[in-house]
Amino acid sequence: MKAKKTAAPIIDIGISTADRKKIAEGLSTLLADSYTLYLMTHNFHWNVTGPMFNTLHLMFMGQYTEQWNALDIIAERIRALGFPAPGTYKEFVKLASIKEVEGVPKAKEMIAHLVAAQEATARTARGLFPLVDKANDQPTADVLTQRLDVHEKTAWMLRSLLEE
Repeated sequence: MKAKKTAAPIIDIGISTADRKKIAEGLSTLLADSYTLYLMTHNFHWNVTGPMFNTLHLMFMGQYTEQWNALDIIAERIRALGFPAPGTYKEFVKLASIKEVEGVPKAKEMIAHLVAAQEATARTARGLFPLVDKANDQPTADVLTQRLDVHEKTAWMLRSLLEE
């Protein structure tokens, strides 16, 4: 007996299918950047050494925990728009604007990598606003605004550690 194939439900939320697809693609890039940033931060949490160990170890833990929670919010917005969220390393590597850091950098280099990754993630989020605004997609705009606030503030705090 063949399984009966059912048609996908029609999504009628006031945003065209084409716009929902473009927004979901942009959010997929944000998800990939966010996951890459999460993984980088967690890696640095595990591997940081030196005189700033305790401060950075705890700071990185707070940052990767916040980042981990954000992943669900971004992925669930993609799903609400009617598209599958990327969820493999292969997809994330292809989509992300952030490149992985090889080896174990020194503590200050870790901070500099994280500043760059936080700023890159902020740029990815900010780059979606023209499309989101055009589509009148306030829920996605809200997600983007929240993410920008976190990434810009975190980048500022990390940059302050690099000042002499």
